[in-house]
Amino acid sequence: MNAAQFRKHGKEVIDAIADYYENLDNISPVPNVKSGYLYKLVPDEAPENPESFETVKADIETKIMPGMTHWQSGNFFAWYPSSSSFPSIIGDMYSSMFSIVGFSWISSLAATELETVVMDWLGKLLGLDKRFLAINEDGTENKGGGAIQTTASGAMVTMIATARDRFLESLTMQQAIGEDDVARLRPRFVAYFSDQTHSSGEKAANVIGCKARILPSNDDFSLTKEVLMAAVEQDKKSGLIPFFVCGTFGTTNTAAIDDIPGIADVAADNNMWLHIDAAYAGGALVCPEFRPLASGIERADSISINAHKWLLTNFDCSALWVADSTHLVNSMGIRREYLPRVKGDTSFVKDYRDWQIPLGRRFRALKLWFVMRMYGASGIRAHIREHVIQAKWLEERLLADGRFEIMAPVVFGLVVFRIKPTALSEHDRADKDVINKANIDLAELINNEGRVFILSTMLKGKVALRATIGAVHGSLKNVEVLLTVLQKHFAAAINHELVIKDANDNDSSLPCIPSFFTDV
Repeated sequence: MNAAQFRKHGKEVIDAIADYYENLDNISPVPNVKSGYLYKLVPDEAPENPESFETVKADIETKIMPGMTHWQSGNFFAWYPSSSSFPSIIGDMYSSMFSIVGFSWISSLAATELETVVMDWLGKLLGLDKRFLAINEDGTENKGGGAIQTTASGAMVTMIATARDRFLESLTMQQAIGEDDVARLRPRFVAYFSDQTHSSGEKAANVIGCKARILPSNDDFSLTKEVLMAAVEQDKKSGLIPFFVCGTFGTTNTAAIDDIPGIADVAADNNMWLHIDAAYAGGALVCPEFRPLASGIERADSISINAHKWLLTNFDCSALWVADSTHLVNSMGIRREYLPRVKGDTSFVKDYRDWQIPLGRRFRALKLWFVMRMYGASGIRAHIREHVIQAKWLEERLLADGRFEIMAPVVFGLVVFRIKPTALSEHDRADKDVINKANIDLAELINNEGRVFILSTMLKGKVALRATIGAVHGSLKNVEVLLTVLQKHFAAAINHELVIKDANDNDSSLPCIPSFFTDV
């Protein structure tokens, strides 16, 4: 494809993208295919000779599109949103145009410096403490700063490894331990998470080879100071070494907020690294009215927020800030002769390869830059507030219906609810398993119809449904559709009338999907 052909076909792709977004509400958010469908539609090997753009484009429409789950649909209420906006798409296009591997300042000066700038922009927009910024008010360089990671999971691994290395360094300085001692001590390191922490916490502990202590959350699904403090003291008596704790601002299951001030106290008393996972709800901090809920995060060592969840930026774009980048660079930095350092004045020179696990990195700052400039702070705040309004609307309607109960406070864009036990027959309401099955069946009935997509989850032995409101291209009309579908299938759910449709059935309007009971 030459430049002239690219110009022509690129415009066609832009039109196709615009058409897609304009027609999303007319497409089922979940596909109507069986697993393995695509293997039967594509060749076993790549083509020997070139194929035309028209042929490939046709296959997108006839082979790929039928198997897509449409995360950008306003009728997608399953997981937390994966943002997409036209300014972000344009920024991504420019990033693809440059196609840099921005591992250091010298490998792409503008990419590095723009990332430093936009991460400070975003940090200020979120109201983060000044210690997390890269540039001080007087224009001098600060110890803190931010770097864009792929996901919050990647940020978690990066921070837990950094925390381990910082702790080992402090032990080495205090006790003059050697390499053999380090190898002996590492398996005794303990990282702390609640039973509501994202799965990335436990995975990160597995990756670096430390113990993961999963602590019970309270009735509000939050980790408390008292529970953490008791676990730390118990582990220290057992000869273990507490070094890391994750506090969550907006858990996956319920958007609960941990006792961050209390957790910060325990972390400070025990020289533990405090990481705040605010992947979803952290985006709400652009609105000043939500900031009191995040009291204590200014005491953290690191904070991660996924701009690709609620901040209008296409996946992947996970923002990670540290209060002192020295520990991060010491942990992640590796020297090689083919990775030269800048000589002379190195003020404001950042080699972001030392702020992450991979060496290579894309020019992700461009799409965040486009979003922040073309929406402005006011537009981003309006985007967040509108989803909160819609979530509150759904909560009010469910309560007014009388047959549902809200399982967790509706603070952001997540509504967690279930069928009230009293809405079942007197015989059924006495059986916990029957109540749970009615809620599972309700989710499956909804998903089998195919108009909306929702998930069920488990909260302390009770099955509940999660409706996440956050689609960039959605509106209150989509939430109204969700409520209508909920009420439509209510009777069938409590009367055990679930019928699973197969993709080979004649009714092709129903998607063939598995059970969506999940731990999210």
